[in-house]
Amino acid sequence: MTTVFTTMDSPLGTLLLSGTLDEEHGFALTAVTAPGQKYALAEPAADWQPDPDTLAPVVEQLTAYFAGERTTFDLPLAPVGTEFRRRIWQSIDDIPYGTTVTYGQLADAAGQSPNAVRAVGGAVGANPLLIIRPCHRVMGANGSLTGFAAGIDAKRWLLAHENGKATGQLF
Repeated sequence: MTTVFTTMDSPLGTLLLSGTLDEEHGFALTAVTAPGQKYALAEPAADWQPDPDTLAPVVEQLTAYFAGERTTFDLPLAPVGTEFRRRIWQSIDDIPYGTTVTYGQLADAAGQSPNAVRAVGGAVGANPLLIIRPCHRVMGANGSLTGFAAGIDAKRWLLAHENGKATGQLF
C-alpha cells in the first residue's frame, strides 16, 4: 500500500490531501489537512508519493464545494481511528449541509449516552477528513463555536459559506 498526496489552494489556505492506493482496493482518502491544523501533519511524510491524478476527484469535489456548487461528497474514505471514532465520524456525515447540531445531539445520533459528550468531542476533534466529513457543523450546547482543529476562524468561514454569507478567503 502506498500513501499518495497532493495539495490544493482553498479559501482556508493550502489543503494537504492524502490517501492510500493499492492494487486490490484502489484509492481511498485518508486525510484532508488545513494549515495550522492541530494533531495533523503540516507536510507530507517522506515516504508519501505525489499523485495529483489519483487525487483529482477530491480536488474537483472540494473546488465545487468552495464554489457553492456541491453540498455533499462522493469519495472512497478510509480514515484511521478506533471503532468509537469511526461511528461518531459516520454520524457526522448525516448532518445536512448548512445546518448544525450540538455535541449532545451528535452523541444521541451515534447511539451514545449523553454522558459521552466529552468522548464525542474528542472524536470530532480527531476527524482527519476536514470539510469532507463536516465536523465544522458541530456546536457547543449553547450554540457556541467550540473547538475546530483548523481553528475557530476556519469553522466560522465554513459555516458562513454553507449559509451563503462567506466572503473572500480566510487566508
